[in-house]
Amino acid sequence: MGYGSYSHAAHAAFTRAREEVPLQRVFKQERCHPLMDPHGVKWRESRDSEAHSKSLGIVFALDVTGSMGSIPELLARRRLPDFMKSLMDVGIPDPQVLFMAVGDANSDHAPLQVGQFESSERQMDQWLTSSYLEGGGGTPGTESYELGMYFAARHTDLDCWRKRKHRGYFFMTGDERPYGYVSRKQVASLIGDTLDEDLPVRQVVEELQVGFEPFFLIPDMARRRNCERDWRELLGDRVICMEDPSDTVDVASSLVGLCEGAISDLDALARHLEKGGLERARRGAVIRALTSFAATLGRDGTPQPRLEDEQLPTNDYNSGHRRIPGPRRSPLDER
Repeated sequence: MGYGSYSHAAHAAFTRAREEVPLQRVFKQERCHPLMDPHGVKWRESRDSEAHSKSLGIVFALDVTGSMGSIPELLARRRLPDFMKSLMDVGIPDPQVLFMAVGDANSDHAPLQVGQFESSERQMDQWLTSSYLEGGGGTPGTESYELGMYFAARHTDLDCWRKRKHRGYFFMTGDERPYGYVSRKQVASLIGDTLDEDLPVRQVVEELQVGFEPFFLIPDMARRRNCERDWRELLGDRVICMEDPSDTVDVASSLVGLCEGAISDLDALARHLEKGGLERARRGAVIRALTSFAATLGRDGTPQPRLEDEQLPTNDYNSGHRRIPGPRRSPLDER
């Protein structure tokens, strides 16, 4: 999938028109939409075409339990067009977006829902608003995030990776920990795969990283206490702690821009966000959320230390800086 053209003006118009519409008229589903049922799905495909010769597959795996449903609502009412425009403004011409909805497989009726990769604004929006916002959640402190990662790792096929060895992007929003393994029973009942045994979540993350740049976005500082440590053990600096859920779109698009090299550093990012009309307080919040990860890319704007072209000191010799040449003296000589 991923055919069709994109119009930011059209996208912005129909999202703006629903800003005051009751939520139940935006997300009408009262159960999993049949076309988003992952059972029996072999592949969700992101394909090149004549109109999109450099497709870039992007997955939004959205936690739809409890208060996390505010992020899908924000995307549908206002911010999804901003995500697309931000990417295109920095020269990423062919993003193709797939939406997943993730809940808890131990209690929810629809713990995993999966759309298609799309390029056009209408189709993209239809998959997003066809998600069933169940709003449940089960075991305190955990959700079935690992099922979303498993599906992306084993049931997506991206031309950006297949043809160009260029990874797509996987953004998961959440405020709880994942389960420690992918249950073979849950995979059989929800997806239809047969596994010989449960899969450790670390293995699933390793598989996901083959074709995707994965990130876990925590919505605010209050909820980071619930899950940050566990996710950092899995993803390290790819865990992004935001200050407000409204920053989701700007953080995600900025991560793509930084990783693609379309945005050179955080100073350039600040200018890009300002040009896009983002208010100063929110620009600061986005920059703060991304500083640690940008440093791993060498894109935080901090000057890199320069090492001298000489042997590093060993044993008990002084290290670091040049010193005035002279005989090395013992402290006893000073007495």
